[in-house]
Amino acid sequence: MEYYDDIETDDILDGREEQRHERFRIIVDKGQNPLRIDKFLFDKMSGVSRTRIHHAAEAGNIEVNGRTVKSNYKVKPNDDIAVILGFAPTDYTIVPQDIPLDIVYEDNSVLLVNKQPGLVVHPGFGNNDGTLLNAVAWHLRDNKSFDANDPSIGLVHRIDKDTSGLLLIAKTAEAKTNLCQQFFMHSTRRTYNALVWGVIKEDEGTIDAALARDNHDRLIFRVWDIEENPAAKHAVTHYRVLKRYAYTTLVECRLETGRTHQIRVHMKYIGHPLFNDEKYGGSEILRGVPTTKYKQFILNCFDLCPRQALHARTLGFRHPETGEELDFSSPLPPDMQALLDKWEKLSV
Repeated sequence: MEYYDDIETDDILDGREEQRHERFRIIVDKGQNPLRIDKFLFDKMSGVSRTRIHHAAEAGNIEVNGRTVKSNYKVKPNDDIAVILGFAPTDYTIVPQDIPLDIVYEDNSVLLVNKQPGLVVHPGFGNNDGTLLNAVAWHLRDNKSFDANDPSIGLVHRIDKDTSGLLLIAKTAEAKTNLCQQFFMHSTRRTYNALVWGVIKEDEGTIDAALARDNHDRLIFRVWDIEENPAAKHAVTHYRVLKRYAYTTLVECRLETGRTHQIRVHMKYIGHPLFNDEKYGGSEILRGVPTTKYKQFILNCFDLCPRQALHARTLGFRHPETGEELDFSSPLPPDMQALLDKWEKLSV
């Protein structure tokens, strides 16, 4: 089975609603017995409901060998099936909530915050409230021109729940349009600090590898060959070593593109998953000595920093109103700093 994922995966938001469909392509096996296509798709597409499949058929979004078919079509060996699945509309109203914000910079056009780890950026499935956007709505509750539910303003980019660091919010539609264009043209300046497994030998390097969702787990991403998966998106990460420890390395990663999970996937791709990154294999003991003492050391490290060790350290952009070039930096949060201090002592 081949999947062609058409969900927007870049972390840049352009004021429009995200695309609400996924594209799939499935080549039927040679030994397949005749079977209704709705049942066939339900069996093949893990996690997809019968309702979504039915709606796709009703909307004419299921094709076999280039022709639209209904739910009762019976699949045959070697059929080439193309499916576009729609998502149900979401309705997450952002209400102001008194959640602490670490504000780095603010004026009439922009708000720059230092997000704490563990804080979800925006409402979504399983996180109806308690997000950074709820906190922003509270902070700007007296600003009559700011509507937290207006997609033409607000978040310019995103970082993962368990990633800490700098995040930019536009307070006007003009500011968001301008800033999103800067992100799209790669004229912003962003660096991250990450602790990764293994001692990286090279002082610096570049990872140029396209990304798309994993076929077997739609919640994670992987590197793809563009010819193998045309939906994979160009992604480039530049890295340089800041500090080598006994079995880990502190790196600075500079983003040229901004794909979802980009640093996490790219570092795993070169054999250095982020420390304690559960989704990408970093929450296992990947380097070191097989002793009880060392195992306990790692477990203590996981307790100190119970998330992927990734921090959005710097952000630079051109002010959307004045044109001034602005650059900001945020210190490592206490959990990551404590983690590095522990590795420093082990390496002495």
